[in-house]
Amino acid sequence: MEDEKMPLTEHLGELRKRIVVSLVAVLAAFMVAFNYSEEIFKFIMFPLRYNLDFSVKNMYVHFVQQDKLQSTKLVFLAPAEAFWMNIKVSFVAGLMLSLPVLFHQLWKFISPGLLQKEKKYVFPFIFSATGLFLFGAAFCFFIVLPFAMGFLLTYKVGDFLMPMLSVGQYVDFCLKFILAFGAVFELPIFIIFLTKMGIVTPKTLARNRKYAVLIAFILAAFLTPTPDAFNQMLMALPIILLYEIGIWISPLFVKKKEHGGAD
Repeated sequence: MEDEKMPLTEHLGELRKRIVVSLVAVLAAFMVAFNYSEEIFKFIMFPLRYNLDFSVKNMYVHFVQQDKLQSTKLVFLAPAEAFWMNIKVSFVAGLMLSLPVLFHQLWKFISPGLLQKEKKYVFPFIFSATGLFLFGAAFCFFIVLPFAMGFLLTYKVGDFLMPMLSVGQYVDFCLKFILAFGAVFELPIFIIFLTKMGIVTPKTLARNRKYAVLIAFILAAFLTPTPDAFNQMLMALPIILLYEIGIWISPLFVKKKEHGGAD
């Protein structure tokens, strides 16, 4: 039993080790990203310049230029604002580049509490957790943000108003929602964890589906950058879909004796 249970000091030492490795990985990725911060800045202007256009009748989806926003440029209102935005953008880019390392360190920290047969899921966990976060971030960047920018910067503006955006406000706006969508798309992993811990069961998740739908729309109302129902649907529907995926996958991670008891 002494070999199986780690004392508190060893837990703290293990946590410190994982945090240090994670910080080193983020710092290394940040240094790489900082060398390309100008290119990243040009890329992050995409939601301001383009919008997703789709036609159900003709069955096509492509990006078109937002004519009213093509001349919009970012300005900085303080001497150090542009520099700090380079730092911030590079940090978030480095954070995303180091996601596999971060999730691996998280797995290494919780793996002592897992069974031997469960430890083999390390690579599926890293791959799925990283993929879901990046997919959520991309969904926000290429679909939600262009719609949001087109709505917020052109709604009842007319020809006598011209948007002049602070680089700090624009970058903060984009990064906040990119990280929020990336985190929300981790919902299936979170559901699997709760199921594995015995906190919830697949039947409980299915039975409370209506409450999950309500919570999804409440979250979408808080997290989406525009007040219109269309953009809220763009976030609520993926949350509901991810919840359903979690319900579908979670029975695979329930112990047989627990699953039988729940029945």
